[in-house]
Amino acid sequence: MSITKTLHNLHPDELTGALTTPVYQTSTFVQQAPGVNNGYDYARTGNPTRKALENLVAHLENGTAGFAFATGMAAIDAVVKTLSTGDEIVAVDDIYGGAYRLFENVYKKLGITVRYVDTTDVENVADAVTGKTKLIWLESPTNPTLKISDIRAIAEIAKSIGARLVVDNTFASPVAQLPLDLGADIIVHSATKYLGGHSDLVAGIVVAKDPQLGEEIGYI
Repeated sequence: MSITKTLHNLHPDELTGALTTPVYQTSTFVQQAPGVNNGYDYARTGNPTRKALENLVAHLENGTAGFAFATGMAAIDAVVKTLSTGDEIVAVDDIYGGAYRLFENVYKKLGITVRYVDTTDVENVADAVTGKTKLIWLESPTNPTLKISDIRAIAEIAKSIGARLVVDNTFASPVAQLPLDLGADIIVHSATKYLGGHSDLVAGIVVAKDPQLGEEIGYI
């Protein structure tokens, strides 16, 4: 299914008709007038090559908007930046080490509390959330011990308290799992791993379920 969806979402380059997406190596784009352009003005905010990747992964994950980053950690960092001082995260205890260090050594100092629980038992999640919980953070399967959590059940908990459910879908990939269809709000990937597949790049992906959340991530 994912291979078919990938093929149907590959579009020829509008300028040349090239079937393979060109690599646009430019920092700036011509504007017809201030703020008037063909959709791109500066490569930090948008690039046709990167946009093709973002659209493709969003399509594979059944999301409305995708965003590509230089690393998986940059993708995670962008999601955490949706929070404010005093907010709380309930996270899987078997979390990727880089995410743990980011939470503990960077965001803890900024007043964001993280509680780590064994999310393989849904009751642990229900017991850990509070009125300040704004994100529930899952990896399923986890990196590296491959623990599995009930995404649909935990999504219901998140919904009941007005929190967002984030699922790191790196290890399953959209070939095997579609967390947005199970109730998650945000997907993150270390695209360095299965999405890249060849150990020749580092990259990160965020996919948002709804357009408003996509705008928020896009601004960040």
